[in-house]
Amino acid sequence: MRLVLDTNSVLQSIAHWSRYHELWLSILDGRNQLCVTTEILNEYAEVIERKTNAQFSSLAIEVIINNPNTLFINTFYNFNLIQQDPDDNKFVDCAVAAGAKFIVSNDHHYDILKDIEFPRIEVIPIEQMMKLL
Repeated sequence: MRLVLDTNSVLQSIAHWSRYHELWLSILDGRNQLCVTTEILNEYAEVIERKTNAQFSSLAIEVIINNPNTLFINTFYNFNLIQQDPDDNKFVDCAVAAGAKFIVSNDHHYDILKDIEFPRIEVIPIEQMMKLL
């Protein structure tokens, strides 16, 4: 299924010792597809580098870019549905344009999407996604 992972979900799943690593593996092995935009990749790179180092960040982004299960999405419309943290809108717009099944996130800024009829976007916490795997 097509997924959009917010940055924290990527950070939580990328380390091989993480209890959420199966999510990362599901993208690498093709059980799921990761939907990204250039903006999302830039945020991933910036945050991964800040939390680890430049070399690890570069390798992680290279894996994402070269993975055949990564879908590169062009968004042509900005819905601006999340006012509390406008940076989160890039994940929403990607999910809509990609027809993603879920945004995987523990961020409560996405809670507003539960009350929005259109576009309908389902957000699930990483723990729930793990149960689906």
